[in-house]
Amino acid sequence: MNQVIKVQENEQGEQQVSARELHKELGVKTRFSLWVEQNFKMFVKGVDFTSVVTTTVVNNGATRQIDDFNLTTDMAKNVAMMSKTTKSQEIRDYFIAVEKEWNSPELMMARSLNYANDRLIAYQKQHEIDMPKIEAFEHFIATGGAIGLRETAKEMQVKQTDLVDNLLNSKYIYRTQGRHGKLQPYTQYVPKYFVLKSGGTNSEGIEFLPSLRITPAGREFFYKKFFVPNQTELEV
Repeated sequence: MNQVIKVQENEQGEQQVSARELHKELGVKTRFSLWVEQNFKMFVKGVDFTSVVTTTVVNNGATRQIDDFNLTTDMAKNVAMMSKTTKSQEIRDYFIAVEKEWNSPELMMARSLNYANDRLIAYQKQHEIDMPKIEAFEHFIATGGAIGLRETAKEMQVKQTDLVDNLLNSKYIYRTQGRHGKLQPYTQYVPKYFVLKSGGTNSEGIEFLPSLRITPAGREFFYKKFFVPNQTELEV
């Protein structure tokens, strides 16, 4: 089939046509902006068409940006007939042929295979990215006992500041008031995720708060929640 107007596929696998190319091929005498205003009223933006910016070459050889629209082929064939030019019927028939070919069993199977292959490649790439994190996760889950924030961050192979910020922002811990406020867990997360090392009074008679420690269950939970929240699984 000869290509009358270029038909492209978007990321969702939908066929689309440039409104400017359609306007030109139809031989519409009305200027593009007025043609759009007259013919797009019955269609829904974001469903039947989307706004895009493209480029064109001007007389001095430079390029400038111009507004365009990507139309579904279904909208394009309707607009072709609404434009009522000598080529309207020919272009409508062309889009019908394009849709028929697009929906043939052979092309549908080819698209399905390409989609599955792309998913597999994406899964493999993500798995390679996640492997160091997964290995680190397996390491610290096997480690017993509650440990401090610094040791936890080192075990997770992340920055201590990132770990603390995540815990604070998600309201698992808080900072006590005062110039040297200490990090303390909210009581509902003790002793499942946190335990407290006993406080007391130092040699100068100054009381100090219990020190926060993160349990193995806490380390497992926070690592999954903050640092590997989207471990990829291949969908069948």
